[in-house]
Amino acid sequence: MEGYEQPTRSAAPHEVYRLSWLTYVRATASFLVLAAVSAGIGWWALNKAPTQQAHQVGIAAAVVVLLIALAMFGYKALYLKSVSLYTDDVGVWIYRGILPWRRGYRGVKWRDIEDAQYFTGFFSWIFRSYTVRIGHRFTKTSEILVTHVARGNKAVEHINHLHQIILKAEQAVDISAEV
Repeated sequence: MEGYEQPTRSAAPHEVYRLSWLTYVRATASFLVLAAVSAGIGWWALNKAPTQQAHQVGIAAAVVVLLIALAMFGYKALYLKSVSLYTDDVGVWIYRGILPWRRGYRGVKWRDIEDAQYFTGFFSWIFRSYTVRIGHRFTKTSEILVTHVARGNKAVEHINHLHQIILKAEQAVDISAEV
């Protein structure tokens, strides 16, 4: 899966972080634009259509556009709800997807984490919704980058804290093995 690690199913998650409500703004705006287009087509078909056939085609087009808007909004909302960033004994993982062929886990094991960061800005500070990056120490393609994580700053603190604890424990094991 493009260099990503897979979690073990037996490890219970330590912390789970979900996306903020801000992720739904774009999906809602897209829905509202398409609903407005549908309403415009419907209004034209009801009030300005020159023929009965144009009236029927206009109404059908308005219904189709509205159904597409609803389907797109429903899929996007379910997809965004499925995204979760979590830690366990093995590493940091992201789970996402609702369709069986697109659903899955990917992540970085503790031994391969370079660092975890969050990016701030005015809106992220106001809404407490951060972009989180978990770097892979060997490849940039294997890092995790998630936007609009609710309490993303706390997620990064948690990940870096656990990473330090695990590194210290591994160093202690290495030192005791040498003795």
